[in-house]
Amino acid sequence: MRRLGLVEYEAAYAAMRDFTSKRTLDTPDEFWLLQHPPVYTTGLAGRDAHLPRNSAIALARIDRGGQVTYHGPGQVVLYTLLDLARRQLKIRSFVALLEQAVIDTLARHGVAATRKAGAPGVYVGAAKIAALGLRVRGGRCYHGVALNVDMDLTPFLAIDPCGYPGLAVTQTRNLGIGATVEELGEQMAGALRALLEQHEQQR
Repeated sequence: MRRLGLVEYEAAYAAMRDFTSKRTLDTPDEFWLLQHPPVYTTGLAGRDAHLPRNSAIALARIDRGGQVTYHGPGQVVLYTLLDLARRQLKIRSFVALLEQAVIDTLARHGVAATRKAGAPGVYVGAAKIAALGLRVRGGRCYHGVALNVDMDLTPFLAIDPCGYPGLAVTQTRNLGIGATVEELGEQMAGALRALLEQHEQQR
């Protein structure tokens, strides 16, 4: 696993695409844990109606699935550079594993989180706490999942998060979890690694 600290979004995005385009059948999969300076990103399905309103924060149009979201310091991002074909994992199955890794991480801290049908991500009550989006090329995926830990949530008010007007957003600090960005990132990556190992054993 690569622990990269605070990385400009465009640099991380270019590095993910470069890694994926150059990997071979034998290239080991990688997890990247990091944070981003303030940035909005919108995926291939992004609609202009959901984009930032009167915000000075930059917008990056990228190749993942999904609508607009916000990244900023205090949010842990886990990028998953995996060969899904080699692991015999379908994209929907991997999305479910990503969501479950977040659910399992929050459960360690006594917080019950759930999925919502047709709305990828993880929710606590009606509020979204983690967003995810992926891109798969030649059976290999990149992008990943972002968990809100201890950040300024105000920029979410300028968008329709993940394409849902008025969607509430929360974070672990507001739920009484005292763990840091780094600690929760490690726990989330560990939970995902365990789920992937279970999948391998069940093949």
